[in-house]
Amino acid sequence: MKRYINIIFLSALAATLCGCSDFLDTRMDVFQTMDRLETNSGNIANFAYAYYTPMRSGFDIIDGNLFASASDEAEQTASTSEVQAFNRGLISADRNPISYLYNNCYEGIRAAHFFLDFAKDGEEFLALNRDTATVYNPDGSIYATDKPRAYKRDCIDLGWRRAEARIAEAYYYGELIKMYGGVPIIDENADGGYAEQASYDEVVEHIVKLIDENKDKVVLDWRAVVEPSAENEVADVLNWNISDNVGRFDKTSALAIKARVLLYAASPRNNPESDVRKWERAAEAANEVIQTRKAIFERGLGFGEAAYSIHPNYRMPANRDYGAYFQKNNSTSDYESIFLIRSNAGSSLEVANYPIGTRGGQSGVCPSQNLVDAYEFIGPQTANPYQNRDPRFEATIVYNGSTWNGNEIDESPNGAYSQKVAGASKTGYYLKKFLAPNLNLVEGGSQVHVWPVFRYAEVLLNYAEAMNEAYGPDADPKGYGMTAREALTEVRNSASTKLAAVTTADKAEFRKAVKNERMVELAFEDHRYWDLIRWNDAASVLNKSIRGVVVRKNNLGGYQYSYASVATRTFDADKHYYLPFTRKEITNSHGTLTQNPNYN
Repeated sequence: MKRYINIIFLSALAATLCGCSDFLDTRMDVFQTMDRLETNSGNIANFAYAYYTPMRSGFDIIDGNLFASASDEAEQTASTSEVQAFNRGLISADRNPISYLYNNCYEGIRAAHFFLDFAKDGEEFLALNRDTATVYNPDGSIYATDKPRAYKRDCIDLGWRRAEARIAEAYYYGELIKMYGGVPIIDENADGGYAEQASYDEVVEHIVKLIDENKDKVVLDWRAVVEPSAENEVADVLNWNISDNVGRFDKTSALAIKARVLLYAASPRNNPESDVRKWERAAEAANEVIQTRKAIFERGLGFGEAAYSIHPNYRMPANRDYGAYFQKNNSTSDYESIFLIRSNAGSSLEVANYPIGTRGGQSGVCPSQNLVDAYEFIGPQTANPYQNRDPRFEATIVYNGSTWNGNEIDESPNGAYSQKVAGASKTGYYLKKFLAPNLNLVEGGSQVHVWPVFRYAEVLLNYAEAMNEAYGPDADPKGYGMTAREALTEVRNSASTKLAAVTTADKAEFRKAVKNERMVELAFEDHRYWDLIRWNDAASVLNKSIRGVVVRKNNLGGYQYSYASVATRTFDADKHYYLPFTRKEITNSHGTLTQNPNYN
């Protein structure tokens, strides 16, 4: 089992707890008086879930679809899509299709503050109207009278939830600075007024402090056994089925937040002085995630007997089934997962992205030739450009000549998926990753989809990048037990041991290898655009054409391929490296918020 957030439950909770415009306009008293709330121990847990509610999966970030078309990964089929604001360089204070994420993040931060305030006397609330020294069985019979197990267990859980609120706050601030740079830090103790805008580095330090102060106050990993302690023994926590709480932050996911934030902070966009200490710090943070996972296995606290029988250690297995991880609920039972968001069963992702030649499909986000070219060959190249590719290509992209949903994809002029048909892919490719195969879109077919917010492959790539920038490909002066090259190799071997070894000893060339690996391994997981931003690569990459393939048949009935530009991109290096605050947000800040440069 893995951590995931159940969107069905949390959305319903949000509707109950949150007003339409401002989280602090809570409607909790519509159904219950404050007195009744304070004497109902279940409400503490309900309010704790509220700070998870604003978290969004990446399945519907823009145009009700993935954000990939804002980068060079893909092109959106619909020319009127909102993502064109990014593609044409039209982002402004009046037009930002993902500005709602700014509000979502602050809603989550305020929800965390509200919970901490509401539950400040939580132990007293939990003691009201209950026997704090007796534990009852479900049938009402007394289970134990010698120890206050149930009450104590609830108090321990309350302590976890308080720390989780701080970790959630750190997560939201990480998302904010990724998009906007410096933002206001909301002080829950402030008495009115407007929060001043903090610098990027100040917010980074705030995030690190939140994680460091709370990482040891939460469960080590919700999939692992709770660590033995005198307090946990009294509360009988070891017999508590904690896996029911998968979906909440734990130490592993908290450390993953910190590792990503520090990697971004060390990157060229946010580290113009090229301060190597920032890279060293990022490497240390990624290593802390790795060592924490390692300790879970080595101390016998691991992810259950089934996990041990398949994966006897914490490392990624070689030649894993990459595509299967992103199907159905598979990632929730895969030990690679660190933090997941599970959406309710549906077919909107398939409707948006199935080929137009499939009943109900709208083509949607279509992979680019730019991305296809990033997949390496693991065997000799042939006349078929898709043969002998990195197996992640086959698991991610539907291409001409492949079989998808029981049909061969023929995109030649007279083929069933002809590129001449209105609404067909502009690039000649369709998305496969995340999509449930063979879903009947016209007769109510549905499938659960799970979004990987953090997974171990990203942690290894974060580590490889930071270690290379700090020490080079092969040095490990801190004794972490793994070099940049070894981390990169672990990810590549997990895809295929047939991939050629990365042998360069040059830091710049190794950097290129890491960047390419991130493009392939993390494709369509909402990393590419933000990677280009933090690397300062967006101006060069996103001012180039998006390329596609043109499919024809030769006289012998075989396919022949040519390549062409199918779309242009416009990225203004003077302003687009950060998003603009909305004009309304600037006005409402009463002068405490400064617009990002060059946005009118």
